Amino acid sequence: MRALVSTSELADLLNDSRPPVLLDVRWMPGGPSGRVSYVAGHLPGAVFLDLDADLAALPGKCGRHPLPKPEDLEEVLRAAGVNSDSAVVVYDGGNGSVAARAWWLLRWAGHSNVAVLDGGYAAWEQEGRPLTTEVPQPKRGDIDVTPGAMPTVDADEAADLAKNGVLLGSVSKVMGATR
Repeated sequence: MRALVSTSELADLLNDSRPPVLLDVRWMPGGPSGRVSYVAGHLPGAVFLDLDADLAALPGKCGRHPLPKPEDLEEVLRAAGVNSDSAVVVYDGGNGSVAARAWWLLRWAGHSNVAVLDGGYAAWEQEGRPLTTEVPQPKRGDIDVTPGAMPTVDADEAADLAKNGVLLGSVSKVMGATR
């Protein structure tokens, strides 16, 4: 699966015999809560994951959204129905920043079959595609989280990248790449 899927591609995938696991990761700093938005309406079959509670450890010396412990992330993903061989599509409210974090986190955890919905919930809704308030009860998944499949850097390495390379973004530990 490509890293970015369109709404029409996702609509087709949802009609497959093995549709992807959909993860709704809407979040906004200062609220409203992504869960409130999810309860009001989401893509059919989507499971809500909270950035603060599910996709990050508690804030602290490693930042506002540090990487979760692998065993905690594994439990969250299994409860969401993610299997080792599942395709996964993540979406957020539209700007893609939280969906990109979830994409990166799944890749870091060793799960490569993951994509971000281009335009997120906003694009899906704008096109008049189906929405629901029904909360799915996914069958427990079997994913094994094996961290380290994506590079990380610490704060000192990020500072060096900001001066001497290209800094691509940040999670709890900052992701970066040199030229």
